[in-house]
Amino acid sequence: MFKYSLDNKRYHTLNYFYRTKFNSKVFKVPIDAHFSCPNKINNHGCIYCYENSKANIIDSKASIKEQFLNNIKVLEKKWPNSLYIPYFQAGTNTYAPLSTLKNIYEELLNEPKVVGLAIATRPDTLSNEILDYLETLNKKTFLTIELGLQSSNNNTLKFIKRGHDVNTFINAVKELHKRHIFVVAHIINGLPYETEKDMLNTIKLLNNLNIDGIKIHMLYVSKNTELASIYEKEKFHILTKEEYIDIVIKQLELLKPEVVIERITGDPIKEELITPTWLLKKFCVLNDIDKEMVKRNTEQGISSSK
Repeated sequence: MFKYSLDNKRYHTLNYFYRTKFNSKVFKVPIDAHFSCPNKINNHGCIYCYENSKANIIDSKASIKEQFLNNIKVLEKKWPNSLYIPYFQAGTNTYAPLSTLKNIYEELLNEPKVVGLAIATRPDTLSNEILDYLETLNKKTFLTIELGLQSSNNNTLKFIKRGHDVNTFINAVKELHKRHIFVVAHIINGLPYETEKDMLNTIKLLNNLNIDGIKIHMLYVSKNTELASIYEKEKFHILTKEEYIDIVIKQLELLKPEVVIERITGDPIKEELITPTWLLKKFCVLNDIDKEMVKRNTEQGISSSK
């Protein structure tokens, strides 16, 4: 069995990481704190953006505390002894005055069984003032900052209207690491006109930055997005399931074994999805990755060809 897994996986699972760190089952509880996004305001957002990443949020209209309590009420029926990390998922969760951020972040810290906070944001919304506050917050609880990179290719970032370049991401990671904060990078495989080499280069960059965790997404085209209009006109190549699995495994082989794999596929909303439809069978994709890794006799950080 791979060193960093309790689930017969051949990569470093989040379940293993949390079990080892907290000696318990831990759940990230998605929260919508109603943050906006500067890129959406100034640049109409990334071309693939749909609904501010609210796919996993049960009731975004409820208050932060109500969202949290409603979520854990469901979880505790099956896992009564679990612990929780509120996950500020929707929007850009550092895009507000510091006084607002303090009130929002710290509201749930005193809730029973809360052992950390996870904050998803953009690398271009981390002022020195906010970074210093995050350092203070990290001393109170286990803090994770999730940063969207998507690609290490600046031409791709321009095409998808990301609103920042690679150096902005690099500098943000370095500043967070200076403050001993756990950083998770988000990347997307299959972005328009990217090659396999581009996708592997993104992993090489993250290795060089000593990233702590990663979320690997598959590009999908949702209705009513700029990406949908581009796809209708250009019909750029969408990765097949087999291509995606092959690239993910090669990325895992490159990644340092200690990097935590927090996500390894996309999670589209069925009613809004245009393509690829194979992504709707999430657990089939996960199982096929596992099977192919066994078949290749490979694992994270160690290629079978080495």
